[in-house]
This record gives sequence, C-alpha cells and structure tokens, in this order.
Amino acid sequence: MSLPLSSVDSLAHLAQVIESRLPQNGGDPTASYVARLLHKGPDAFLKKIGEEATEVVMAAKDVDHGADKSKIVYEVADLWFHCMVALAHYGLSPADVVAELDRRLGTSGIEEKALRKVLARESEAP
Repeated sequence: MSLPLSSVDSLAHLAQVIESRLPQNGGDPTASYVARLLHKGPDAFLKKIGEEATEVVMAAKDVDHGADKSKIVYEVADLWFHCMVALAHYGLSPADVVAELDRRLGTSGIEEKALRKVLARESEAP
C-alpha cells in the first residue's frame, strides 16, 4: 500500500520547509522552532523524538481505556515531525524512508530480522 499522492506531497513539502530551516540554509533559531532545534544539535531533536515516542505509547494506552483515537494521530504526527527534523539534519528525506519501506514490501518481518542477524555476524567475522 502506498500513500496517496497528496500525502506524499505533504511530507515532501514539510521536508522542504524543515530543510530550509537548516543552519547552512540560513535557518534563524530566534524565529523558527525547527531552526532552534537544529541549532542546538542532535541531542535536542533526539531527546524530542524520545519524548514524542513515549507520548505515542501513552496516547495508545489512553485509547485502550476509552480515549479518542485522534490522540494517537496527534502524537504520531509530533513523532513523525521530529523524526523528519532528524532526517534533514542527516541529509535524508521522507522519500528515503518510503524507499526503505517499499524495499521491505512482501518480505516477512521474521525473514528480514533473521537476514539482518546473518549480515551482522558476517560483518563481524575476521
């Protein structure tokens, strides 16, 4: 299943905005939340990713106890946003993530994990 074109366009547009806030692109930390996160360095946005991931878990637990499902959507949006900030910092884009997900389509998660273990062992062998 791929994202509707409008969703891909939205992610690409947001990625462009985030990229425009990179320090090397003139992002002003006094005028932009993203530029401020990027200016502070990886520890700042990586901490936010951890916080947002925890909030996704808490929202899901709330939904399990009767809360509106929109709480999960709201928190996942925050998580994705902060992950996109990290991607931009490292010179990556949502398209790179989508390409990886596309690559995995049709592959059993169990097989994928087993293959990663084999490759890791091979790379450690003398």
